Amino acid sequence: MAEQIARQTEQSVRVLKGLEAVRMRPGMYVGGTDIRALHHLIYEVVDNSVDEALAGRCDYIEITLLEDGSVSVADNGGGIPVGIHPDEGVSTLQVVMTVLHAGGKFDESAYKVSGGLHGVGVSAVNALSEWMEAEVWRDGKVHRQEYRIGIPQTEVEIIRDLEPHEPTGTRITFKPDATIMEELDFNFNTLAQRFREMAFVARGISITLRDERVQPFPKEMTFYFEGGIRSFVRYLNRNRTQLHDPIFAERELEIEFEDNGRKPFTVGVEVAFQYTNSSTTTELYFANTIHTPDGGSHQAGLRAAITRTINLYARKAGLLKEKDPNFSSNDTLEGLTAIVSVKHPDPQFESQTKVKLMNPEVQGAVSQVTSDAFMEFLEVNHREAKRIVEQCMTSMRARDAAKKARDLVRRGANLLENTTLPGKLADCSEQDPARSELYIVEGDSAGGSAKQGRDRHFQAILPLRGKILNTERARLNKILDNNEVKALISALGVGIGDDFNLDGLRYGRIIIMTDADVDGAHIRTLLLTFFFRFMTPLITNGHLFIAQPPLYLIKSGKKQQYAYTEADRERILKDLANPEKAGIQRYKGLGEMNPDQLWDTTMDPAHRTLLQVTIEDAGEADRVFDMLMGSQVPPRRRFITTHARKATLDI
Repeated sequence: MAEQIARQTEQSVRVLKGLEAVRMRPGMYVGGTDIRALHHLIYEVVDNSVDEALAGRCDYIEITLLEDGSVSVADNGGGIPVGIHPDEGVSTLQVVMTVLHAGGKFDESAYKVSGGLHGVGVSAVNALSEWMEAEVWRDGKVHRQEYRIGIPQTEVEIIRDLEPHEPTGTRITFKPDATIMEELDFNFNTLAQRFREMAFVARGISITLRDERVQPFPKEMTFYFEGGIRSFVRYLNRNRTQLHDPIFAERELEIEFEDNGRKPFTVGVEVAFQYTNSSTTTELYFANTIHTPDGGSHQAGLRAAITRTINLYARKAGLLKEKDPNFSSNDTLEGLTAIVSVKHPDPQFESQTKVKLMNPEVQGAVSQVTSDAFMEFLEVNHREAKRIVEQCMTSMRARDAAKKARDLVRRGANLLENTTLPGKLADCSEQDPARSELYIVEGDSAGGSAKQGRDRHFQAILPLRGKILNTERARLNKILDNNEVKALISALGVGIGDDFNLDGLRYGRIIIMTDADVDGAHIRTLLLTFFFRFMTPLITNGHLFIAQPPLYLIKSGKKQQYAYTEADRERILKDLANPEKAGIQRYKGLGEMNPDQLWDTTMDPAHRTLLQVTIEDAGEADRVFDMLMGSQVPPRRRFITTHARKATLDI
């Protein structure tokens, strides 16, 4: 039979009108349809209010999570214009809310700097909402318009006159469309972390987050930080031993271009950083108050300036001798907590979700501001300067030792040569990383069950003996002395430190599978600490998972059911005819399960439950790992005593 090839015809070419494109391809506008995208809907609306604040017209923003699943975002800014648009012939409010690439951010006279650049933010949210309502306090009146999936349902109508001394502003209320969004349950803590960051960066703005889903007493938090990003650095380092007070610099630089006809413009740069005795690095970067988790040109500027300045000072002060090599960027970043916030009239982001800043001129501006402030600090504060250089020296020596350890691993015995040894890898036959997965399990007993129960074609098993090293408190050279860590590094194939390369990853899924007891939880936390600190790209690229084995096996006659949570257990028992006669087995260890039970409940892709590990807020994740796993005991003690009443005893 002749092969049939589909041809594109004139009839197959479809023109998407209005906001159809947003509903058909939400990933292009809000990053997808998952929980991150759900929160991104709020961020897009709040960013408009922050832009009002940057323009000097707003100092208060309130976000309310309502009982029916909708969200309200209100500010005391100037209010969206409501007059008839000269080109479109309808109210400007309707244009802003329903037309892509429409907004005041294209007019420099209205907004010198802003986070909204493409004019798709609030209109994209409108398109992905079951319904939306816009209310505007402006020109002595209160105006309102209603929408359904981005389509106006009413004209822009005047509700009433403004009361004397009643402020201007805007309130946007919307309910995400359940037919588009996979998740509909907003997470209060995730939003609180985002708005705390925003209040630090947008200094002097009060941001209130209120949750009316919690009844009868709604939950509410207000964020206001007069100290800006300098206070932010103190907040991040509050559980660490600090080597000096935060270094802060704020300047506006004139950017000029030669021979290309571009007009000069001003870039505002704020930099705050501080060294601690921690072995970790914490960096947060913002452009027009938008968090850019992938960094970009402002990150490159800060890193280059820090390394160059320390090397210049160390040479000048005689702390680095003529024969000594310069510090590398890795040496000078260890123990650093840094925040950079830039204000740019025309920032260029990598995508609509604004994860990376691309403007090349920002690198030089940030580098200049950082270098000047840092060199002045080092030359005035000799004792603190010596501490910083000594920490860089310690880091350099540790990295040299780690390099020698890595070389020994490469030249020495092959950790994978005998897969029958306890604690070593039982590999799979599949060679394609995208189709294979590695289970990291604790102990020989669980490892034996997992090896027998797995599908050898695509599932590899790596049992670890005991608890791995707490990598939050150790430098890389000490970490590489740990046999279990070395086995893990070799099995994954990505290297570590300077040698890390995600292209070498041998398994597309890395699954932590530990016992459902206190020791299992501790081992899982130790592994998560290691991956977060030394192999972060495994998390950010979606490769790390946590297996969910059952807690109970419930037998009633010939019938047996598995319960994965306490709620499952109660539900199953409630549905039984004679629950008092049911046999209940509590699984404390994976080794208690037969291989076929482990496969059926935890390893079979058709029935298992895996939790993907993600980083919603890098700054908060850094703080939590530092508090729970770091060397400072008081913060951990406070956390335990504060949450002790919520703990349950499992004997």
